[in-house]
Amino acid sequence: MTDEQRYQFDLWGYLHIPGALSEQEVEEAREASQRYVDTPVEDLPPGFGKDGKRHVHGFAFDKALERLALHPSVWPIVKELTKGRPRLSSGTLQVNIPGEHDVAQRLHCAKDDWGWDAVQYAVRDGRVFSDHIVVFPYLTDVNPGDGGLLAVPGSHKSMFERPRSLFNEGLVDDANQLPAGVVNITPKAGDVVIITEALTHGVLAWTPKDRNRLILVLRYHPQYQGNESFPDEIKERLSPETIELISKAGYGDEKEIVREDVVRFS
Repeated sequence: MTDEQRYQFDLWGYLHIPGALSEQEVEEAREASQRYVDTPVEDLPPGFGKDGKRHVHGFAFDKALERLALHPSVWPIVKELTKGRPRLSSGTLQVNIPGEHDVAQRLHCAKDDWGWDAVQYAVRDGRVFSDHIVVFPYLTDVNPGDGGLLAVPGSHKSMFERPRSLFNEGLVDDANQLPAGVVNITPKAGDVVIITEALTHGVLAWTPKDRNRLILVLRYHPQYQGNESFPDEIKERLSPETIELISKAGYGDEKEIVREDVVRFS
């Protein structure tokens, strides 16, 4: 991480990296995503499926999407935030279809959902650590008023439980009337947003009638936490470097990919 990124992430609980992906990377990833969206469920390869907006294991559908899990713009950040012990725990393609009914998602965070001890956030020796981070590569534009990601900057460091009366009791459903303290993050195609799950965040309903929203939702934990969650059918599609990324490892183990500043598929 750069000093600027480190400061902003610690200050806000998220990073917005404009232009992280090249135009070609966006085009290839968007084309692959659209193929997933357009494929009937019964015709999908083994291991894939659809659950509303969620297109399960979307990162593994095509190499253009898989490469984003180790993209050079986010890889140094993922390594620092996991203290050099990264593991990709899930990679979903999320799609908002224009014209389809959508609803706002209440403000929440790991502390709200699972308890105050469910997520760690700390700064030690000039480095940031969080044991649950989410990376969102954006494949289509989000404009002000469209909807999309909400955040309460700085909430990741709050020592108090959020009063349920705040922020319209957590339900924010109008991009033009955001409660004080809540921001709507509006990335363009090729931007990447990174958050800690300690950050209070939510989602506005998607309003455009002529444009969709395509994003990957890539979750990372330290390699010694949790269980491997990918079926064999998905693992068989992945490059060796991604297999290492999704694999569990001991607290003191160092993965080969961590030694690389830029990871290239073999």
